[in-house]
Amino acid sequence: MVNTDELLAHCISLSNPEGFDDPRRGKVRDVYALPGDKLAIVSTDRISAYDHILGEPIPCKGQILNLMAAWSLRQVQDIVPVHLIEVPHPNITIAKKCSPIAVEVVVRGHLTGHAWRQYQKGLRSVSGAAMPDGLREFDPFPEPIITPTTKAEAGHDEDISAEQIVASGLISEPVWKKISQTALQLFERGRKIAASRGLILADTKYEFGFNGQTLTLIDEIHTPDSSRYFYQEGFDELRAAGKAPVQLSKEYIREWLRENGFTGQPGEVMPQLPDEIRLNVFQKYARLYEQITGEAFTPVITPDFDYTLAAVLNKFMA
Repeated sequence: MVNTDELLAHCISLSNPEGFDDPRRGKVRDVYALPGDKLAIVSTDRISAYDHILGEPIPCKGQILNLMAAWSLRQVQDIVPVHLIEVPHPNITIAKKCSPIAVEVVVRGHLTGHAWRQYQKGLRSVSGAAMPDGLREFDPFPEPIITPTTKAEAGHDEDISAEQIVASGLISEPVWKKISQTALQLFERGRKIAASRGLILADTKYEFGFNGQTLTLIDEIHTPDSSRYFYQEGFDELRAAGKAPVQLSKEYIREWLRENGFTGQPGEVMPQLPDEIRLNVFQKYARLYEQITGEAFTPVITPDFDYTLAAVLNKFMA
């Protein structure tokens, strides 16, 4: 049985192994350079919403995301090369070093989230992708649409159209065409896997980079941080009744923040996450991991994570 006090006490907010340079820190990951064009990617328990890192970490979130991303990457290696090499610890992935492309490729199969908020304003396109009239929230699009965003190191990601991506020189037209085709293939694979587990993959995002000259899938895929899932059971009935379907994603945190007066706008004060909310998020993430992978999630408590991380890094430094 999981000891919740122990889970809360051993969250990993920051990695800082002795004897190593500071990593490149993203919103939730710490990245260490290794010899041989490799990286050690640490998935921490930090959680972000509205482009802000929240003050309280989520127990075992890093482990769940890291393991789920690795599992999901292995399911798509026949579609595109992936950066994954191995997972020496539930929080750590060893990956190929890639030159990242500064675009997040968002694929949407349903009208929800940011697309729905734009739709409510009367807009009928997102990032240059058309949305038909007459849709309600959560309705499926006739075909999945791609709504790219810029990938900001800090602050908000911004919508950007395919035409703007090419015109700005971020990506050449042939490369963007390849990325778009690959993203739709990945989304279709993700939807099929989700459907076989009683879930609907509503939307997600992919990130790509180049390993030498090879287009490579990087970061995480089909996790609750990068994707929005709904339960198939009751979905159509709830949607028809104008009610929100039950979902498994980070939207739970966003909704709680909105209810408590925070949407990332200037002047707003970020509320503190109660332990009850932190544990609820952990349980939702663990449930999704188990439903998607078919494997039980068993937390690995690492009291001195920095010591463990240093041992892993030293192994790959040799």
